[in-house]
Amino acid sequence: MAQEPKMRPTEPVVADTITERVRERYAGAALQVLSQGGSCCAPQPSGNACCSSDPFGADLSAGNYTADDLALLPEEAALASLGCGNPTALIDLRAGETALDLGSGGGIDVLLSARRVGPTGFVFGLDMTDEMLALALENKAKAGATNVAFLKGRIEDIPLPANSVDVVISNCVINLSADKGQVLREAFRVLKPGGRFAVSDVVADGPVPEALRLNMEAWVGCLAGALDIDDYKRLLTDAGFEEVSVTVTKRYTVAEAGLDPSALPAGWEAGDGKLASAFVRATKPQTA
Repeated sequence: MAQEPKMRPTEPVVADTITERVRERYAGAALQVLSQGGSCCAPQPSGNACCSSDPFGADLSAGNYTADDLALLPEEAALASLGCGNPTALIDLRAGETALDLGSGGGIDVLLSARRVGPTGFVFGLDMTDEMLALALENKAKAGATNVAFLKGRIEDIPLPANSVDVVISNCVINLSADKGQVLREAFRVLKPGGRFAVSDVVADGPVPEALRLNMEAWVGCLAGALDIDDYKRLLTDAGFEEVSVTVTKRYTVAEAGLDPSALPAGWEAGDGKLASAFVRATKPQTA
């Protein structure tokens, strides 16, 4: 009989439990930066090792931001980044546009986007974690950003009116939601006709094994909630998006994901590359 993954489930995986565990993890990351002024997960242009608590063996943020990007930011914004890409590099943000970052954390992508949309544009950051919001507000003040606002709320229920933003970005957050279809419907709702969706996320190249789906630590570590690529495309299309694409940028080995190969089904037992970071893009039709 196959063994369970090394990270064993501790309780049934339900939506409220996932939300609270995610909140706890990211609150802890924010408090580490706020209290100690440092984190082993700081993104660096050349890459670096990640915290031992992260299921991946390498920092998901490493190498996604240029030295020029990081030079423009308060150090604490970079230290609190736990993303898997750089969504601001996915899209041509234009002067005067309004953007929204889902799960904005310490504000790294909000502050970078604010510089690109300029003084006539505006960027909202949305996060459910009080500690991350406190850190983001400190970073906003240090950066002197006047075209930025951080909102408290859940990405399944965005506190903005319909047709109010030009661009939705996110960095390794949508996979943490237990209701991804609702997240994508909300993103579609708040986008203006012709608006663009451009996120970095963790995806799966095939269905995620049930044992992994039931593992709470794998959920908060961006593993268990990874959507199958085809399912991601389908949910975006079902939400109303067009021009949908998913581009894999980095595949993770079983060892990096902390999985026991003997617990995995056919296709996963040697399954290097089944979990990956990806750029996900889509557009809201002009007639919507």
